[in-house]
Amino acid sequence: MVSVFTRIIRGELPGRFVWRDDRVVAFLTIAPVTTGHVLVVPVDEVEQWIDLDAELWSRVAGIAREIGRALQSVFDAPRIGQMIAGFEVPHVHVHVLPAYDLDDIGFGGADSSPDPDVLDAAAVRIRAALRGLGHTDVVPEG
Repeated sequence: MVSVFTRIIRGELPGRFVWRDDRVVAFLTIAPVTTGHVLVVPVDEVEQWIDLDAELWSRVAGIAREIGRALQSVFDAPRIGQMIAGFEVPHVHVHVLPAYDLDDIGFGGADSSPDPDVLDAAAVRIRAALRGLGHTDVVPEG
C-alpha cells in the first residue's frame, strides 16, 4: 500500500509544497508544532532513514539544511529544529521547524487543526525565502 506521502507527492492529496525536484520534496505538515513546520521527504518510498542509500540521505539532509536556512530568515527563531521519528507515516521524512524553546522539539504541542490561511501564508513566505537563496528551479509556484 502506498503511503500518504506518496499520494501527496503524486498529487492525489493536497500538499503545500515548498521544494520539489526529481528525488526529494518538501511540504508543510498538516500538524505543525510551530508555524513553518516542513517535512522533507524522498520521492522513493523507503520506510526508515537508515535504509536510504548514502547519496539520497545526503540529498535529503542537504535540502533539510536549505529549508532550515529559509525558515531562519522567515521566522527569526533562535534555533531551527530537526527531528526524525517515522512512527506517523512509514515513509522517511525529516521534520524541520522554527524552534523557540526546547518544548518545540517534540510532537506534544502539534496543532491537529491549524488555520489553513496560516499554513498558506507560511508556504508563500518559505518559497520566497528559498528563491532568495537561489533555489528558483526547485521551488514550485503555489
